[in-house]
Amino acid sequence: MSYGIMKKLHEDVVIQILLELPVKSLIRFKSISKILYTLIHSSIFINLHRNRRRNTNDELLILKRPIFLDENLYKNIMYFLSSNYNDDTLKHVSPEIDVPYFDNDFCVQFQQLIGSSHGLIALTDYEDIIFLNPTTRKYRLLPHSPFRCPKDFVFVPRGIGFGYDSIEKDYKVVRFYELSSEPYDRDLEARHSRVEVYDFCTDTWRWIIPTVKLLPRVHHYVGSETFFSGACHWTAQDDDAEPIVLCFHLTYESFRNIKLPDTCYFCDNKGYGLTVCQNCLTLICYPHPKCHLEPGQEFTDIWFIKEYGEDEIWIKKYTIRPLPIESSFAIWKDHILLFQTGTGTLSSYDIHSDQINEFGFQANNGTLRLLVYNEALTIIPRESNEATQVLNY
Repeated sequence: MSYGIMKKLHEDVVIQILLELPVKSLIRFKSISKILYTLIHSSIFINLHRNRRRNTNDELLILKRPIFLDENLYKNIMYFLSSNYNDDTLKHVSPEIDVPYFDNDFCVQFQQLIGSSHGLIALTDYEDIIFLNPTTRKYRLLPHSPFRCPKDFVFVPRGIGFGYDSIEKDYKVVRFYELSSEPYDRDLEARHSRVEVYDFCTDTWRWIIPTVKLLPRVHHYVGSETFFSGACHWTAQDDDAEPIVLCFHLTYESFRNIKLPDTCYFCDNKGYGLTVCQNCLTLICYPHPKCHLEPGQEFTDIWFIKEYGEDEIWIKKYTIRPLPIESSFAIWKDHILLFQTGTGTLSSYDIHSDQINEFGFQANNGTLRLLVYNEALTIIPRESNEATQVLNY
């Protein structure tokens, strides 16, 4: 439809037409006229477009792949990928990005992709945090926390998460550490947790005090953190070393634990991944690649939580034949399990067809990062002139 025809239509009709368009089309429309630019850039339209009805075919992938340059020096490339319906190949939906920061070996091993929330994602090595809208190709480096480790103590990073607080209508980051005397003291009584929250609306970091002295220890499996139903979730282990899901609700700013299925226990030779599938919090239990497996332990189980937040019960949805999983990422389009193999290759398993597929992306073991996201026009918040700049890739 031409802009000349659209000018003759009532504004409500124009809005309904625009709401059906993909984000990339809307970005092109913004350059046609000041009226369309103002409309598409308005918070009301952005929210309407983001909340329109979607299906899993709208889901896209963002993949971060490190490329070795020199000793302890890497560059990180982000790819934006999709596939056609019933197509087992990946195609690029927009040009790749050479990511600033995070260029040393430590960053490559420990950085995380977290999100997505309203089309925003974050890339972090626990110290630096970059927020990115992959669709608008804008990003912002968050200010560093002003809190510093006391003298003669050591911080041990444990977990980081990001999401949208729908009650406060604000994006938040939560980050927590173990604080111990130096050198690191293995005595639990000598350690305690410190929790920081960053609010986009105030552009500040602040401390909160957890109700327990020492939070459960978060697993550092790739893909073991996800945001769901207003809370950040991590796989972890409790004081008895039993595996759990640790939750932090962004509105109430409190932690709680969710027990894992009874088949999950200490030293069970499993790796754990968390994701969202079919609008359920989903646990992926796969054979740990570095453990000796007993007969029957070579299968991958996928569990859904029923009645999240109430009488939470894990339901085993799938048991999958042995797969070469080194780390799990997500379940895409509700039936495609994405993972990195022991040879470093991005691969998939189609739950419906029982087919394994390898894609043309490879990196050192445990260094690929991947998220499923939906395109959105969401503006990266910057609430004051003193805040760090929103920049273009």
